[in-house]
Amino acid sequence: MSEQIKKLVEVKNITGLSTSSIYRLASEDRFPKPIKLGLRSSGWLGSEIDAWLEQRISASRNG
Repeated sequence: MSEQIKKLVEVKNITGLSTSSIYRLASEDRFPKPIKLGLRSSGWLGSEIDAWLEQRISASRNG
């Protein structure tokens, strides 16, 4: 499996969202949920972040 795990700092840089926005949207099922990597570590699947971005771009272009 060659799936990349993105840490919060990278997700923030890619999306332009703040930490609170990321977690709020995830709790509302409007953003990919993080996966637990350890006791105090989480990450996001790169493919899910990419798909979310493509959906946002498509929605903004198609009204």
